[in-house]
Formats: sequence, C-alpha cells, structure tokens
Amino acid sequence: MNRILLVIISGVLLALGWPTYGFPLLLFIGFVPLLLAERQLRLSDTKRKGLAIFGLAYLAFFIWNITTTSWLRHASLFGACFAVFVNTALMATLLLLYHKYAKRQSQNRALLFLVALWISFEKLHLGWEFSWPWLNLGNGFSEFITWIQWYEYTGTFGGTLWVWILNVIVFKGVLSYQKEKSKAVVKSTLLKCAALISIPIGISLVIYNTYSHKGETVNIIALQPNIDPYSEKYDMTNMKFLDLLKELADSKMTDSTDFVIAPETFLAESTRLKQFENSLLRNRLEGYVTKHPNTNLLVGISFIDIFKDKTKVRSQTNQYNTTTWYDDYNSAILINTSDSIQQYNKSKLVVGIENFPYQSILKPILGDVMIDLGGTVAMKTTQDNRGVFTSSNSNFKVGPIICYESVYGEFVTGYVRNNANFLSIITNDAWWNETQGHKQHLSYARLRAIETRRDIARSANTGISAIINAKGEITSSLAYNEKGALSGQITTNDHITFYVKAGDYIARISIFILIFVFLIGFFRRKKEKY
Repeated sequence: MNRILLVIISGVLLALGWPTYGFPLLLFIGFVPLLLAERQLRLSDTKRKGLAIFGLAYLAFFIWNITTTSWLRHASLFGACFAVFVNTALMATLLLLYHKYAKRQSQNRALLFLVALWISFEKLHLGWEFSWPWLNLGNGFSEFITWIQWYEYTGTFGGTLWVWILNVIVFKGVLSYQKEKSKAVVKSTLLKCAALISIPIGISLVIYNTYSHKGETVNIIALQPNIDPYSEKYDMTNMKFLDLLKELADSKMTDSTDFVIAPETFLAESTRLKQFENSLLRNRLEGYVTKHPNTNLLVGISFIDIFKDKTKVRSQTNQYNTTTWYDDYNSAILINTSDSIQQYNKSKLVVGIENFPYQSILKPILGDVMIDLGGTVAMKTTQDNRGVFTSSNSNFKVGPIICYESVYGEFVTGYVRNNANFLSIITNDAWWNETQGHKQHLSYARLRAIETRRDIARSANTGISAIINAKGEITSSLAYNEKGALSGQITTNDHITFYVKAGDYIARISIFILIFVFLIGFFRRKKEKY
C-alpha cells in the first residue's frame, strides 16, 4: 500500500479514537499503518530515509493533533499553531529515533525501544516547561470509564501501555502474515488481541460493579455564572461578582449546605494580597458565611503581591519598574466561620498564558510573547506543595484543583496524599467556545476520580459544571453556556489507592528500560535480518 495513504490512515484512526466523540478501540490499531510505512521505507532503496520518515510521521501526527486540539485557536491562533506544530514535530521525532534504532537492531528490540520511548515522552510532557499532555494516550479512554477502573492501580500510563501492546501485536501479526500468508497467523493474532482487550475490560467491569466506599455526605453547590471572559469578566468589579455569587448560591442554599464552590478567577479583579485581610471584599465574604454558618465558601480569586525587596524576586516574579516587582497569583481561597482564610495558588500553569517557559533562554530571543487572554498576561507565581482546605467542622478536606491542573494525574495525587477526602475543580473553559476543548477537559476529570477514588465537584465559569463520583460517573451536570447553580451530594473517602501511593511508576520503569535498551543497541549489532 502507498506509504502516504498508510500514514493518513494512522492519523485518521488516532483522531477518530479520541474523546469525546471517538471510539477508543481504534487506538489499538492506530499506529500500525504508520509502523508499516516506516518499515517499507526502511527496507527500500530510498535516499534520505530519515527525512522521509520524519515527513510521513509528521503527516500522521498532524492529522491527529489538528483534529483533536484545533479548538485552541479560539483562545489564540498563535498558541494553537504552536501547540499543534511543535507537538506534532516532537511525536514525529520519536518515530525518527525508532527508525534509526531499528536499522541497527532486531525488530523486537526496536519495538521495545519505541514503546519505552513513547511512554518516556509522555512523562516528559507532564513535567517540563513546555508541558502539553493533552494527547497522552491513556487519556483516550476517558469516556469509557467502565473499561479502565484499574487506573486506580496504574494511572493513565496503564492505558498508554495497553494501547502500545495491542499495536505491537497487530503490527507483528501483519508482518507474519505478509511472510507466511497463513490463516493460522491471522487467527493467532486475533485471539491475542481479543484476550488483551477483553481481559482488562473484564477486570474493570468487575471492579466497576463491586466498588463502593463509605464516608460522610457533603452537600455542595457548584456555581456556573456563565460570564464571557472576552467581553465581560475583566470589566466587572469584584463587588458585582460577589452579588452574582450570592444570587446564584441563594437559589440553591439550604441549612445543610456544606460547600459553595465558585469557578477559577471568579473574583477576577486583582486584589492586593497584603490589603485583602482588611478589605471590604473580605468583610462581605465573611458576612455571607456568617449568615450561613455551616457553609464553607471556596472561590477562585486573582491576587497580586507588590514589593520592592529584591531578595524576594523569583523566576516567576514580574517586574513593574526598576525598583518594583510583583507576584501574580491565580488562587483559590476557603472562607468559613474560622478566623483564618485558607489559600492555594495554582501551580500547573498554561504555557504561554500563565507561564513563559525557559524564560532565561527564550526571552532574550523572542521578547515578551505572553498571550493576553482578557488581562491574564502576567507570569503566575506557584507554590511547591498541594494545599488542602479544611472545613469549619474539620470533617471535610478538599483538594482545590485549579483548571489545567486536573489534566495531571500524579500531580493531583498530591492533594490526596495531603489528606483530601474529596476534590474540587474550579475552571474557566470559556476561552474555547462550544468546542471539544471544554468537553475533553471535563472528560479528563473522570480519570482523576478513578485514579484517586475521590468524588469531584466541578465548578466551571461557562460549563460544564458537574458532580463526578469515585467511579468516574458524571452523576449530575449543568449544560455549557447556561447560567445557574448545581446542587448535589458527594461522599468523602479516606482510602489511598495504589496509584496515589506509587504515582507514575510505569513511566519511571519505562525510562529505565529505555536507557537499558538504548545502551544494548549502542554496543550490540543486530543478529537477525528482516
């Protein structure tokens, strides 16, 4: 088959396998046509094979990236182009490295190298400053939660490994059939695939149908103000937003309400951190919880800390003038009848919007290229630990996940290790309009519920606000682009899952295997011919 057609098929299969519209079974064969195209080219007499491999892989991965994440253009055309083109290039580079390795080594060793390389790449995408793990393969099952209840043991890297094992088996089956033309090969391959798909799903279904946990009931109200961030959000004062909070919360408030949760940067007008303690805003927030003494108010807020002490300057600090600096925080606060206000600062930042990656290297070359989204152009300042908020009665401990942080599995386990017995997600997904962006973001939150076995209350500015149980089921939700408040109940859980304890251990093992296989390949030539 024509090599270009093969890579196009790969790109389409991967794109059609992605949430929230796709069927993830396609992911199990998505890489096979691309691997066949690479092998054809590797064994051909074509010159400049490396360049050709990169080009073919780029085409396949471009189709996948542009189909699944082009919604980024609604926030920033430059940001969308950067994410799509760069992420595609990184993925294509992985296939090029595999190609170089496969020329020197056996096919089996080369495939092991590729799988370990891909998983290591996904781990890199979770940790470096150009972090963009949106297309990590394990995310692809987020709409099929009955298939992946075992994520509480493996995290999403278990899904990535699952995808690659099936692709390798199908690829090797195709090669064997091309060589032997035997129906037995087809039968053997199909049986292996059926077993490797059905057994994990079967295990998951058993867990799904038997899982339960006991805990205390938490009555929550998740607010969805439905404010357009491009035309309204940053033109309104915090006092007006506070009036809106009261209006929405009061529509569902009862004497048994434990938490009212408002979305990310709900109070968007930057508040001086040092002045907040004695501010009218704090006074009115505390006045509201005084009227509802059983209620804890969790709200997204923008803080700014201005200072002249140069010793306080950090890599994320912004400079106002030659003698003045400021830290800009995207924060969550908890207010209740206790004397102190609890604060957490968002710590996984959106590249190019809240974070200038590798600033010391790139800023002299590119200048200030931070993307302006309604006034959020400044570098945000983070914190090292995952803060957990404690309710006024001390029974409830909530992990206040802010927006993009909910895409990071091991990161979210930090809240649970710090004793969170349920999770909240506050976010503003309005930048992407009515696209797959906000739908995928909600869908990925279901993975965090399974990994940690924590119920989640999600408050999104324009939606979709939702309550997600510990099995990843969305038990109630408020539709996108609808103003209102979602009330419901969640259950606390103090059990710690294996994944919370071990984190991304599959990725760490893969990095070790990658180094080991690379060293073997460097010192040993292949003995078998293909």
